[in-house]
Amino acid sequence: MSDTPASARSGAPAKRTAQVRPATEGWTQKKDAEGRPLLQFASPKRGKPPVHLADLTPAERVEKVKELGLPGFRAKQLATHYFTHYTSDPAHMTDLPAGQRDELVAGMLPPLLTEVRRLETDRGDTIKFLWRLHDGALVESVLMRYPGRITLCVSSQAGCGMNCPFCATGQAGLTRNMSTAEIVEQIVRANRLIAEGGLGGKKADDHSMERVSNIVFMGMGEPLANYKRVMDAVRVMIAPQPEGLGMSARGITVSTVGLVPAINKLADEDIPVTFALSLHAPDDQLRDELIPVNSRWKVDEALDAARGYFEKTGRRVSIEYALIKDMNDHPWRADLLAEKLNARGRGWVHVNPIPLNPTPGSIWTASEKDVQDEFVRRLNDAGIPTTLRDTRGKEIDGACGQLVATTEDEAAAAAMA
Repeated sequence: MSDTPASARSGAPAKRTAQVRPATEGWTQKKDAEGRPLLQFASPKRGKPPVHLADLTPAERVEKVKELGLPGFRAKQLATHYFTHYTSDPAHMTDLPAGQRDELVAGMLPPLLTEVRRLETDRGDTIKFLWRLHDGALVESVLMRYPGRITLCVSSQAGCGMNCPFCATGQAGLTRNMSTAEIVEQIVRANRLIAEGGLGGKKADDHSMERVSNIVFMGMGEPLANYKRVMDAVRVMIAPQPEGLGMSARGITVSTVGLVPAINKLADEDIPVTFALSLHAPDDQLRDELIPVNSRWKVDEALDAARGYFEKTGRRVSIEYALIKDMNDHPWRADLLAEKLNARGRGWVHVNPIPLNPTPGSIWTASEKDVQDEFVRRLNDAGIPTTLRDTRGKEIDGACGQLVATTEDEAAAAAMA
């Protein structure tokens, strides 16, 4: 399919608008020997976190408890405390034998995340956590209350290896993959805070549950580059309590910048999570620069895989599109995006344009409101359901693309060590 604007192909005069090219600001993008942006798919070798109950299947939990010298049924009691009461504190586990309680908890529920700092905004309805992992790596997660739901944006890697020039998380590269339990622990800790009343107050007409109902894998990292651990974490999320968190797969969104083989693998999992493709440009010329993984799998390949996900699961796909002033927000790009999506059928996709979180004086800044509105209008007029997404947490650097461990964060973590 051609990436030429429809107006140019039809002979209609194209309105001349600025074209800003992607470029890093304040940091140097890592390149390979051929001068192309470096992509890190494999996790660097580092010491593994301790094995945790959430890393194990129910059968493996029973065997581990027996190894610790207790009867296997204690595994289910531990799981109930962790997945239902959100606690790892042996003092709260009075149904366990007092003489062996501390040893059992130490062996099955070792500490994984140390809270370094917590920032709040939106009247306490949005909270960003900075966590230190066992090896000193830093990750963040963002908890958000909306009418009718509570969403947690989780990290799946410390850092990111996809090297996108506009994303703060990718500047330092990939530190390592997170373990299954480190991913799950973000949810358990968020649920504990909610249970203690730490996430603002819900309105009188809001009858949603007081625990995390929605997960978005849009924190630090490329989820599909840590495929096995992410999918194991999803299985723990959707396992009924007390063996897991008892969440709905439909409330879990797994995103990717376009790792096509992994998208195809996800479609075969038979787990109806929501799938989101971070596209950000419909033409290969721009996307090659904006999303370096496009050098491996082009726009049409990524869209074909996304359409394949819909065909396998029946779940409508989300297209994430950060609107960046004079870079990817041109009307002809809205038309081209609509054309490419419609060429693959109707009713299978929804587009979420996201105003980029602006930095004063940067080339990376949000589109003007009238440009955003025109982009959305063109997609909707072409029959593509499109909704401008609400961005939360900008004031605390907790919005999309802002999650990164700063030098201030590192100093705070070092002071706790």
